[in-house]
Amino acid sequence: MKIKIVFLGLSLLGVAAYGQENLNKYLVIAVENNPGLKAEFNRYLAAMEQIPQARALPDPQLTFSLFAQPVETRVGPQRASIAVSQAFPWFGTLKARGEVATRLAESRLKNFEDQKLALFKEVKITYSELYFIHKSILLTEENLALLNSFKELVRVNFESGKTGFVNVLRVEMDYEELQNRLALLNDSKQALLIQFENLLNYQLDQPPAFPEILWEETLKEAKQTLYDSIVSRNLQLRQLQSQLAAQDKKMEVADLTGKPSFTLGMSYINIGERPEAGIPGNGQDALLFPQAGLNIPLYRKKYEALKNQEELRKESLQYQIEAKSDRLITKLETLIRDHLDAARRRSLYQKLYELAEQSLSLLQTEFVTGKTDFADVLRMERRLLSYQLELEKARVDANNTVYEVDYLMGRGEDD
Repeated sequence: MKIKIVFLGLSLLGVAAYGQENLNKYLVIAVENNPGLKAEFNRYLAAMEQIPQARALPDPQLTFSLFAQPVETRVGPQRASIAVSQAFPWFGTLKARGEVATRLAESRLKNFEDQKLALFKEVKITYSELYFIHKSILLTEENLALLNSFKELVRVNFESGKTGFVNVLRVEMDYEELQNRLALLNDSKQALLIQFENLLNYQLDQPPAFPEILWEETLKEAKQTLYDSIVSRNLQLRQLQSQLAAQDKKMEVADLTGKPSFTLGMSYINIGERPEAGIPGNGQDALLFPQAGLNIPLYRKKYEALKNQEELRKESLQYQIEAKSDRLITKLETLIRDHLDAARRRSLYQKLYELAEQSLSLLQTEFVTGKTDFADVLRMERRLLSYQLELEKARVDANNTVYEVDYLMGRGEDD
């Protein structure tokens, strides 16, 4: 047994690298194919297109007038006119609007990055759950093979009168129970595999490959360091902070909207000739430049309401950030607790598994020599399987809590 454990320890690095390489391959497939992630990226690109729109001046206005009845002037009748004008908002308004659009685009980018990390987390967790079902199937099959050998052993002992028929029935009952559990595991594996392929949006040619033993993920920072940095790194919080920065600019825009705006323009008037000769400028078209206009924001209540509206929205975002920060700290504390618990369970069930394996071997020998009842052998076999499954579950739970923490910390594959 000790020799087996030593060789297993020496091979863990290679096994872990093999398993993580497969997982990284699936993460790449998910990023390239997941439709939800593609949709979110297009929303970000659409938000970027809003920036030049926000910074642009209003479209110029061109008007054409044709007089049904020419207006007589000293130099001739006015027949038609063309005027063009351009509106200008108060100084700094366009820049502030552009800043709003830029901050909102940043918020959309943070949302895309958050969705990408959430997808990574789901792929990793689903892969881990598939590993657990895969190992559960292998362990159940091994125990079925062990029970088959028990069947033969009990049959021989029953025929020789060393044990009762009840032990034959006990083995048969345990065997049927494990067969039913194995069928459920295979059904669960198929359902989870479909979920995995949906995350990837890709149909796998063959089932995912798994390492012999799941590698161990660890928390990369100490508990206090995680607390101190989560507010600055969590992407959902950073998204809200980008929205808050945009809201500050919206308040500036609301204030500037209450300032006057200007209009500059020019007009061209077509004038016909008078029949009389000798009139200076007879029939000469008129070019009038410049023309200026002023839009006066006279009704102040609506502008005050606009500023109050933006101020309330800012306060709302501040409350959202505070509430989100509190929920993140609570979630982080729970995940750290769960990770420590999983690590303890992993160590516990490793020891219990080794002890149960030794005990089962001893009980088998004692049963053959008639020193113990076969019921003790079956009970130990069940405990051995239970410890094996609990050990694998602890490994999966420990890794999954790390994946959850990485997501909360906004940590990607390169961090």
